[in-house]
Amino acid sequence: MADDRRVAVLGVGMHPWGKWGRNFVEYGVAAARAALADAGLEWRDVQFVSGADTIRNGYPGFIAGATFAQALGWTGARVASAYAACASGATAVAAARAQILAGLCDVALVVGADTTPKGFFAPVGGERKDDPDWLRFHLLGATNPTYFALYARRRMELFGATEADFAAVKVKNARAGAANPNARYRAEVTAEEVLASPMVADPLRLLEICATSDGGAALVLCSMDFARRHGGGGPPVCIPAVSTVTPRFPQTVIEMPNFATDSAVAAEGGGGPGFRRSIAAAAYEEAGVDPADVGVAEVYDLSSALELDWYEDIGLCKEGEAERLLRDGDTALGGRVPVNPSGGLSSFGEAIPAQAIAQVCELVWQLRGQAGGRQVEGATVGVTANQGLFGHGSSVVVTR
Repeated sequence: MADDRRVAVLGVGMHPWGKWGRNFVEYGVAAARAALADAGLEWRDVQFVSGADTIRNGYPGFIAGATFAQALGWTGARVASAYAACASGATAVAAARAQILAGLCDVALVVGADTTPKGFFAPVGGERKDDPDWLRFHLLGATNPTYFALYARRRMELFGATEADFAAVKVKNARAGAANPNARYRAEVTAEEVLASPMVADPLRLLEICATSDGGAALVLCSMDFARRHGGGGPPVCIPAVSTVTPRFPQTVIEMPNFATDSAVAAEGGGGPGFRRSIAAAAYEEAGVDPADVGVAEVYDLSSALELDWYEDIGLCKEGEAERLLRDGDTALGGRVPVNPSGGLSSFGEAIPAQAIAQVCELVWQLRGQAGGRQVEGATVGVTANQGLFGHGSSVVVTR
């Protein structure tokens, strides 16, 4: 990959996930300062701030880039804010990367943070009867856990997944999360404990569905020329590709929040991969890598069952083979391609604007060899994958 298509990750930082009940800005500023310290830079060195927005924290959340810039101290840095649901963090990374590749800045700070409500996410208040997200709650009662359970049932019907498989994903991720000081849940669990936890939306139990959490994450990105001038000790970890794709017609698998698909009959041509499968594929193509090159991955495990779908969607195996990959231990620490060595959302919970940024932080720590007790050995290529509402898909390739 030519240098002009890469940006360097000079610094990473995180505020631990939990249920702290404080202003989201506090988490973002803590993560930003940690990332700047990791990069060996001062706040005044930052020329562009890219904020991932939160929609639950009032006006400051909608202009998160400027909000974080103000909290760190006005310097005149250029700024942008992005909201793309669960893909917000990767969208903010894409905006910063574009600024650097365009030559408009050398150093950019990407920040996302959230303070979340108790319980599961609900739609934003108000009567919005033309909003599919509002409608799925009010007309169908389709909360997020219900939607996750429909996907789990689909997997059981099509590929023979079992409740034991879903529990095994949780056991794997909890073991990794126990070694992560930034994770909210840091206790290992047994399959028996998972299967004995309360049923939330059949077949998914409480321990198989991610919580809502507070937390923050940040990255310092820079041009390759700046990294060479500033850095030392070998080549930096780089981002050669970020994909932020939308679905294409025909979209034959139902995606939240829509509960109908377009007509494959009415679509001219069509073909190509489905939405989720196209997300990482676009990033691989841009980066010039292949799924076989991937040595570590961070994917969007809103439920333990959805993680299995992502094994196939990011190309680690063929459709219907995810259960075999899991049962063989390939996706566990020490396996062929560890998935969610951070512990995943299973161990963190959702702090929506921060989570895609946190995934990149984890891959950087892994590729630097700084992941401690959850270290993946020998990986030189990592990939993230996220899906947001209304057709926002994102994937980031990270290389050493």
